[in-house]
Amino acid sequence: MTAATFRIGGDLEVRRLGFGAMHLASEPASERKHAIAVARRAVELGITLIDTAYLYGGGANEELLCEALHPYPDDLLVTTKVGLSKSGPNGDWDLDGRPEVLREQVEAALPRLRVERVELLQLHRVDPKIPLADQLGVLRDLQREGKIGRLGLSEVTVAELRAAQEIIEVASVQNRYSVLDREHEPVLEVCEQEGIAFLPWRTVAWGKSGEDAEIAAVAAELGATATQVSLAWLLDRSPVVLPIPGTSSLVHLEENVAAGALELTAEQRARLDGIAAAP
Repeated sequence: MTAATFRIGGDLEVRRLGFGAMHLASEPASERKHAIAVARRAVELGITLIDTAYLYGGGANEELLCEALHPYPDDLLVTTKVGLSKSGPNGDWDLDGRPEVLREQVEAALPRLRVERVELLQLHRVDPKIPLADQLGVLRDLQREGKIGRLGLSEVTVAELRAAQEIIEVASVQNRYSVLDREHEPVLEVCEQEGIAFLPWRTVAWGKSGEDAEIAAVAAELGATATQVSLAWLLDRSPVVLPIPGTSSLVHLEENVAAGALELTAEQRARLDGIAAAP
C-alpha cells in the first residue's frame, strides 16, 4: 500500500496526489465560474496541494484560486512559482531571474493569494543569464523575512539541484516526468535519497498515455482509465513523488483523484516500468 501523504520540508504534510491549476481559466466570466467550481471540488475531494504560478495569467490564476478557496482550509497548501516575465515588443514570456523581479513577484503574490507568506515557493526556471546565487539569494532573503516558508526548484538538472543545495535548503523539485517520459529520472533519484518532494508535471504526457498498448492493457485489467494507471504508477514509483495533474474538467478531476485508490500488482508495475522512456 503506497503512502497517501508526504511531509514537504519534513514538516508540511499534504496528500500526495495534488492538483495543477494551470488550466483553470480566469476569463470570460462563464469560464471563470466553472474554474472556481473545479478548484472548490478539488478541495472537497480531499486534495491538499494545489500548484499555481505567476506565469499563469500574470497572477490571474493566483487571484482565481484565492476567490475560490479563501479562507483556506488549515490543511491546504497553495504553492506558486516565480521567475518569468513578459518582455519585448510582443510581450512574450521569458526567463527573468533578476533579484529585483523575483522579489517583486513574490511580494505581489502575497496580496493576490491573501496570505502573509507563501508556504512553498518554487523558482519556475533557472535563468542562465543571472548567477544562481543571486536568484536563490533573494529568495533566501525573503524566506528570512518571513514571506516564504520553504523553497523549491522547477525543471532543474542534478547539477543545478546540487548547486542550489549549496545556497538554500531545497524542499521540492517540480520537473516534467511520467511513465512515458523519464528524462529526469536522475533528479528523482536524488530527491528520493534526500527526502525532497518531487512534483511531476505533464503527468500523463498530455493525454498520450492511452495510446500506449501496455498502459491500455493494464487499464483494462484494472477496470480503470489509462490516465488513472499513469497516475497510480507515479504514486507507486517513490514515496517522494507528488503528482499534480491539471484539468479544467470536473469529470477528469474526479477521475484523477480516484487514481489514488488504484493498486498495481507487482507484475503490472514491472510491465509499466519496462515501457521505453522517450526523452
